[in-house]
Amino acid sequence: MVTTTPVDTQAEKGLAGSGGRPGIALTVIAACQLMVVLDATIVNIALPHIQDALSFSTTDLSWVLSAYTLTFGGLLLLGGRAGDILGRRRVFMAGILLFTFASLLGGFAQEPWHLLAARALQGVGGAIASPTSLALITTTFPEGPERNRAFGVFAAVSAGGGAIGLLAGGMLTEWLDWRWVLFVNVPIGLLIAFLAPRYIKESERHPGRFDIAGAATSTLGMAALVYGFIRASENGWKDSLTIGSFVAAAVLLGSFALVESRAKEPITPLRMFADRNRSGTYVIMLSLAAAMFGMFFFIVLWVQDVLGYSPIASGLAFLPVTVAIVTGAGLSQRFLPTLGPKPFMVTGSSITGLGLFWLTFIEADSSYVGGVLGPMILFGFGMGLNFVTLTLTAVSGVAPHEAGAASGLLNATQQVGGSLGLSILVTVFGTASRTEGEKQVADFLAHATPEERADFLRTGELPAPWSHEVLTSGISTAFTAAVAMVAVALLTAVLVIRVRRSDLEALSGKAEAAGPVA
Repeated sequence: MVTTTPVDTQAEKGLAGSGGRPGIALTVIAACQLMVVLDATIVNIALPHIQDALSFSTTDLSWVLSAYTLTFGGLLLLGGRAGDILGRRRVFMAGILLFTFASLLGGFAQEPWHLLAARALQGVGGAIASPTSLALITTTFPEGPERNRAFGVFAAVSAGGGAIGLLAGGMLTEWLDWRWVLFVNVPIGLLIAFLAPRYIKESERHPGRFDIAGAATSTLGMAALVYGFIRASENGWKDSLTIGSFVAAAVLLGSFALVESRAKEPITPLRMFADRNRSGTYVIMLSLAAAMFGMFFFIVLWVQDVLGYSPIASGLAFLPVTVAIVTGAGLSQRFLPTLGPKPFMVTGSSITGLGLFWLTFIEADSSYVGGVLGPMILFGFGMGLNFVTLTLTAVSGVAPHEAGAASGLLNATQQVGGSLGLSILVTVFGTASRTEGEKQVADFLAHATPEERADFLRTGELPAPWSHEVLTSGISTAFTAAVAMVAVALLTAVLVIRVRRSDLEALSGKAEAAGPVA
């Protein structure tokens, strides 16, 4: 058992709450994380219905996800810092209430910009609540089996929440209406806000300042970068707004780096990257999240538009992913103290990449079992091996007063990686589908009936099976780019991550010892 400082001891009292019931408090915190993570995917299943109801194009539709993940990822670091300075329970509750209010607004959206604004506001609320919840766990449970179990619950919720969101979104969309994928957060959020002050005591506040300039430049810079990629997918790389977006992104992200290097209390403490394992962990999470968000986005469109699955059938189709993720997470949690993080990062990234490579062979006439089931199981198992491992490695050895910043940075890399990766994959998809579309239009005109030609001239949309060929071609090409993203994670795991004796002893709850093993 590692020795705790007075700050550790004070923080450990925070989660126990009234009557010393850490189990209930952990449940409340896990419920918050589930709601926040689930919301990144629960909307996925409803995307075709949202597209029809609010008249989104396929590429613009990705903004329903990116508006949330960009503000979520961009402001996570500020949210973690706020918890350190203002008190974690106070900030936790504020984030939950803002998230709940934004969900209510989104459910009533009548125009595309209404929904995008509400989704962005949801991201702000999630950015305030999520890093605070992870920090409460980090500073409460001492390093060793007790913290490993707590992180196992948290990581399982974080990993499985995405797939659970797909199932919940399917049921709500089919049985009620797409708006209920947003309305459902309201009673859950209010319940969490009611229970939090009863079972979570306030943590000690640490004096400090808010790095507003760092938060603004990082969030706006990433938004400009993502917009540039999405704009390029529709209007090409020579479009003036595309070029302007990339220039703005370069200026803003360069300004962010300059601000952080000079700030007395930066939102991203550069010393967090001094540890090679932690730096490698951030790169791996960024790369894997980039591929993961794209996988969910495109497979949801494919099973509904090509296979003709209903929303609830689409959600059920992703249940094997949940099982695979939970299985992988359980294995890594059990053997991580013995083997260390590197074997799980290398193996997990390899299996994830293999699953995505398999998906590049998807065709318009593929079946669910023959086309996507096997790849999704491989993908989920590989991601499960990584989630607990990456979480524990990212926060291992961090000082208690910087726990919020460390956990926020890990979550930020996941959300920003997801937004950036999705925008890149949508760009690849748009380019490939346009090329395939030209071929399919020629074939359609050669074989279509006069009535079909008249409908095409009126709507500009190809009917099936030609439209299925266009969609599938774009998706398979996008998965090729996703394989490259996972390759970056694998190379980082092989070349950067080390198994150190001090890490193994911390994970097993033994006294610290120095020196690398490998």
